[in-house]
Amino acid sequence: MNFMVKKGMSKQKRKSHFRFCLLPLRASVIIICSVFTISLCADAIYAEEVSVTAQAQIEKTKVKNFLEVNPLDLVHNPNNFINKNIKMHVCFHKFSTLGLDYDKAMRNSKDFISILIKRPDVPEKYTIPLSEMKIIIKRDQAEDLLEMESGDKVEITGKVFSSVLNDPWIEVYELNSLEPKKVDDEDVEKKTVNN
Repeated sequence: MNFMVKKGMSKQKRKSHFRFCLLPLRASVIIICSVFTISLCADAIYAEEVSVTAQAQIEKTKVKNFLEVNPLDLVHNPNNFINKNIKMHVCFHKFSTLGLDYDKAMRNSKDFISILIKRPDVPEKYTIPLSEMKIIIKRDQAEDLLEMESGDKVEITGKVFSSVLNDPWIEVYELNSLEPKKVDDEDVEKKTVNN
């Protein structure tokens, strides 16, 4: 196809020559616009499918697999457990503010509180906390656990989210007592009388 206008062409021939030359250009522009529109539609459909898939994956991850760990192993090798869901059976010591508001593993003290557990390598008659382990729980969860006493056996499930200062930092999913409190008949009677 010759797109050049030759000398000596009449005005009418030049117009028809330009129309003829622009015809493939118009067709290619229309094709490109069509492909672009189809691509946008396909992206929108794909985005819907991805969001449905992502939602299904989020719902699926609510059931977590936990790696049962020894607290001392976790303290000695915190980097081996980063971003892993863990489960520990430990002795509760007390609530604390240890490790909160530290900028490299930030958990705000307004929203969270930390838990100290007893060292498992020390005889039970001594109360020495395993302070190298930063166990952090949301305050609203901790309010349900105020009746916990030092020495209560508990199961902690959570995620190791950091190893700053070469210590494990754990965000608690659940803290369950392995020794449910016995309710005395007198306590039940007092509650019913007060109501």
